[in-house]
Order: sequence, then C-alpha cells, then structure tokens
Amino acid sequence: SKTDGYFKHPVIKIPFPPQAQKMEKELRSLGMSKQVDDFVMTINRAAEDAAKQAAPIFINAIKSMTITDGVNILKGKDTAATNYLRQKTSLALHDKFKPVIRSSTQKVEVTKYWNPLITTYNRIPFVEHLNPDLEEYITQRALSGLFYLVSQEEIKIRKDPAARVTDLLKKVFGSK
Repeated sequence: SKTDGYFKHPVIKIPFPPQAQKMEKELRSLGMSKQVDDFVMTINRAAEDAAKQAAPIFINAIKSMTITDGVNILKGKDTAATNYLRQKTSLALHDKFKPVIRSSTQKVEVTKYWNPLITTYNRIPFVEHLNPDLEEYITQRALSGLFYLVSQEEIKIRKDPAARVTDLLKKVFGSK
C-alpha cells in the first residue's frame, strides 16, 4: 500500500493491459510514451490505494481459522497459508478493492490518460478497437500482486525461522 509498492516492484507492477499492448506499442511510436508511462503509474497508484483495505480482511480470516485449518496450513506446502487466505478472502478483497480502485482512478485521473490513449488508438486505421474494463483489470492485478507478496513472505517464514520474528509479525500477532 506504500507509494511505489506496486509501481516500482519488479514482479507485481501492473503493466499496460495485455489486450491493449499493441495499442501501447502504436502510441509509443506516435510519440506518446510519456502519456503511456503516466497511465501505467496511475493504475499502480490505484492498486496501492486499494491494498490498504487488505489487513482487516486478512485478520478476520485468521481469526475465523479452525484448528483443522491451522493443522492443514502447518502440514501444507510452502504456500498453504497463502492458499487459505486466497480461498477465504478473495471475494471480500475484490469487493473492497474495486470501489477503492474506482475512486482512486478518478482521484488520480486515470481516465485523463486512458481516454486520450484509447481514443487515439481507436482512430488508427485497420486496428481492432479496444475498450478493456480497466477497473476490473487493475483489481485483478492488485489482488494477484498482493497474494504474490504474501506467498513470498510465507515461503521466507517457513524456510528461515528468524523471519518469524520480524517487527511486522510481532505487531500482527501481538508479541512485545
């Protein structure tokens, strides 16, 4: 949820929508690289804003965990806890993220960048016109990035006992 948490992360940065990558290439060739770059930054800012909604949903899922769930996670593969969280929280996270992303895209004026890009692209002769649902695309990519980061932390914790006592984990689990 930090500024550049998505935008500068080499794995979870949200790129130009895949169905519009041809459009990106064409627009860059027309000298619109700055506008394309600004657009990519704004969609990542929307994801960063939405990620602030995750903690209470994760905490609720952890508090509602059964003993069986806990045993299955302990005995499970390297990302068993992540898989549990994904299963228990994806719908709630989506429902929380999408309105925040909608609001964020309005706040950072993502349509200010998207509309001219899509309009210019759709004017190019012989191209297939595009109109991807940006809010859903950003929401899905934001959730994928979030679960990717959770899985990476889980793997670290399982492989390195010292990773279990980070300040963040102490805060989350109430240790002093």
